[in-house]
Amino acid sequence: MDEEKKKLVPILREGIDIIKMILYRKLKEHFAGTYPEKEGAFTNRLAGAVVNELFGNPPPGEVLAAFAEENASFVRKELEGLASNLKDMRIPLTDALRVQFLCDHQEGTDTTGILTRAKELGVLVVEREAPLPARFIGMVRRLGSAFDLLQPD
Repeated sequence: MDEEKKKLVPILREGIDIIKMILYRKLKEHFAGTYPEKEGAFTNRLAGAVVNELFGNPPPGEVLAAFAEENASFVRKELEGLASNLKDMRIPLTDALRVQFLCDHQEGTDTTGILTRAKELGVLVVEREAPLPARFIGMVRRLGSAFDLLQPD
């Protein structure tokens, strides 16, 4: 990997993480309304499990791994409804998943399966072109600022 790509990949990964944080917040809010009988810890963990599953990340730690396993049916149900429940997130998720794929590819990892699953779930906007780094970072900055995760330019 040349020097330019070595510098760009970590920046793009930070952008992906911002999109994940936004998705997590939106899911927590959605789940609070969907599962009013459940405790806040449940909706928080469910939101985290859905984000991890969508992006192909293993749950961080034994407690969250056990939660994801015990509540796999909830995670699956929410993943299947993600495209319709959070329509406004489809474009940011499409771009973040594609950028993640490109970053993984640069680092020698094949994560095609994550994109395929997102397509099957209806989350991936197939006809959308893969984002150029500058456009992706611009979108992340706008969304990050709107969600008070980043300071406005």
